[in-house]
Amino acid sequence: MNDLFYLAAPVVENLFLEDVTAWLDLYGVRYIHKVKFTGATGYDHVFDFAIPKSRKKPERILRTINRPIRDTAESFVWAWVDTKEVRSSDSLAYAILNDTEKTLSEDVSEALKSYGITPVPWSRRENYKEELAA
Repeated sequence: MNDLFYLAAPVVENLFLEDVTAWLDLYGVRYIHKVKFTGATGYDHVFDFAIPKSRKKPERILRTINRPIRDTAESFVWAWVDTKEVRSSDSLAYAILNDTEKTLSEDVSEALKSYGITPVPWSRRENYKEELAA
C-alpha cells in the first residue's frame, strides 16, 4: 500500500501544478515556468513560477505546495530565505497551498508569513488574481 502512495503522490502534485498553471493562464498572468535561482549559499532552488517585475509590482516568486505541512513549508522558507539575498530587494514570494482535500493548518500559514511569504490557499485564490496579474 505504501508503494502505491509514493507512486501516486507525484501524479497528484503534478495535477495541482497543472491546475495552478491553468488558473494563471486564465487571468493572463505572465510568468516563467520552473525557474532555478542560486542562493547565497551556492545551492540551487527551483520555483514553479517567476512573475517578472512590472510597472505596478515587483518580481514575484511562486511555489505550489500540494501538501501544505510543516516539512513543505520549511522547505519553501529555506529556499526563499537563501534566494532572497541574491534577488532584488523588493522581490516577493507566494506559496500556493492546496487546501481542497485537507484544511490548511494555521501554523503553516503563520510560519510562511513570518518569513515574508504570502500564503495563498487555493480555495481563496481569486483574492490574489489581480495582485499576481499586475
